[in-house]
Amino acid sequence: MNLKSIIPVVPNWPKPGVNFLDITPILENPDAFAYCTEQIVKHIHSVNATSIVAVESRGFPFAAAVAHVSGLPMLLARKPNKLPGAVYQQSYDTEYSTDTIEIKQTAQVGLRPIVIDDLLATGGTILAVAELLRKNLTVDQVTAAVVINLKFLPGHAVLDKNSIRLFSLEDYV
Repeated sequence: MNLKSIIPVVPNWPKPGVNFLDITPILENPDAFAYCTEQIVKHIHSVNATSIVAVESRGFPFAAAVAHVSGLPMLLARKPNKLPGAVYQQSYDTEYSTDTIEIKQTAQVGLRPIVIDDLLATGGTILAVAELLRKNLTVDQVTAAVVINLKFLPGHAVLDKNSIRLFSLEDYV
C-alpha cells in the first residue's frame, strides 16, 4: 500500500518552515490503518517483542491496534502529570522544545519492548523512552516502530547510534 498517497503535507504548521505530515487520513481509512497494524505486527513477531510502549499521543492508536492483534501488553509513555502513581521521568529535546516523558514505575515491559510512535524526526522522544526504560527497568533490547521516518532528519542515525533498532513503514528522504 502506498501510504504516501494518503498522507497530506501541511506547510508551515505548527510553525513557519515546518512541513507537517498528517497521519489522520490513515486513521480515517480502515484499509490503511489495518495495513499499518499488520506490518508492525509482522515486525514485532520477528524481534520477539515482549511489550508495546505507546508514545503520546499520535502513537496511541497504532500501538493500541498492534497490542490488540499481537496479544502483547501496552504501556503508556506520557507527558508529565498524566499518569497516576509513581512514575519514572526522562527529559529530552524535541524538534520544537524541551519536554519530559513518563512511564509508570509498575510497568512490566519485559526484556524486549517495542516503542511505537507515528513519526520519527530528530529521535528525541524515542531515545528518551529507550533511556528511561534502560535506566529504570531491566531490558535487553529496545526496538522502535514508526509509520513515517523523516530520513532527511537525524532521527534514524540517533537511534542507530544508541542501539535502537528501527522499523518504518514509509521513509521520506
